[in-house]
Amino acid sequence: MRDVVILGSTGSIGTQALDLVRANPDRFRVVALTAGGSQPELFEQQVAELTATYPDLWSGLGEDASVEAAARPCDVVLNGITGAVGLRPTLAALDAGNTLALANKESLIMGGPLVLERAKPGQIVPVDSEHSALAQCLRGGSPEEVRRLVLTASGGPFRGRTRAELAGVTPDQALAHPTWDMGPVITINSATLVNKGMEVIEAHLLFGIPFDRIEVVVHPTSVVHSMVEFVDGSTLVQASPPTMLIPIALGLAWPDRVPDAAPPVNWTRPETWEFFPLDDDAFPAVALARAAGERGGTAPAVYNAANEECVEAFRTGRLAFTGIVDVVQEVLSRHDVPSEVTIEGILDADAWARETARLLIEGSL
Repeated sequence: MRDVVILGSTGSIGTQALDLVRANPDRFRVVALTAGGSQPELFEQQVAELTATYPDLWSGLGEDASVEAAARPCDVVLNGITGAVGLRPTLAALDAGNTLALANKESLIMGGPLVLERAKPGQIVPVDSEHSALAQCLRGGSPEEVRRLVLTASGGPFRGRTRAELAGVTPDQALAHPTWDMGPVITINSATLVNKGMEVIEAHLLFGIPFDRIEVVVHPTSVVHSMVEFVDGSTLVQASPPTMLIPIALGLAWPDRVPDAAPPVNWTRPETWEFFPLDDDAFPAVALARAAGERGGTAPAVYNAANEECVEAFRTGRLAFTGIVDVVQEVLSRHDVPSEVTIEGILDADAWARETARLLIEGSL
């Protein structure tokens, strides 16, 4: 039996994690539950249901509650929060010595070396489907046998369009992802491929592979979640129908697997896997993230923070779809990376990037 803390319980990751807990009462016990507060009625329902099963359940709303919950004694903390507010809970979980099942990629992107310095070997278990896939494939060889990591991208709803054809994209169109059901911010990040750019940085930080050995290929059906190529020319792939249940289950139970977490690929019917090169001209977000990752320091935090502001501006009709990455690029070009990175410096860079992005969007800079 594993004691589990779930942060972001009303979001896509959190609700699916609770489904897994319900389906596996002999494996998981929820000891703390938090949410951001955007869906208070759903959170109240979750707390009422779980308290009936776990009378000692601790619950709370907001960032401070998530920080407190992450530090509570448990076997694993699932950080399913979206956005920069996930950083403090990530650090709290690591400092408490809890295993961290990390779905909040922003905290790793922002915190970078600071997060890794606080993490013991094996303490962070990736929950992103791509990084979970890489972690599974890396079991097939030693670190020195790895030639490169290959992240797959669905290409989002606008695969094949030119940059000119993307200019008039609406928020409703950007939210219509062809294969994944995610929250609005992550869905738009997938449409711009900002999400994939963050995943390149995340892969570098999690697995210690240089940026020039991390590739991105477009795989529209999202059956192959990522691949590891080894020095002898062999490639291991991790495949399943598009679902987050498998990586969430692995995050909660790592290194063990949870039987019947999700249906497998149906090999009794025809299955075609297609892969395409990434169009960097139409979707420059990955190259921009790679450059930010190579600069290091606070540059990835600026990339993330500026993007969050731009996504909100796009959702509210104040910024064009192609303007999202354009503004992020401009904010990065104005940022001076300090020689020393501290948590205060990261938070300052985050705040500066948000304000600079807002001013650029308003036309004040």
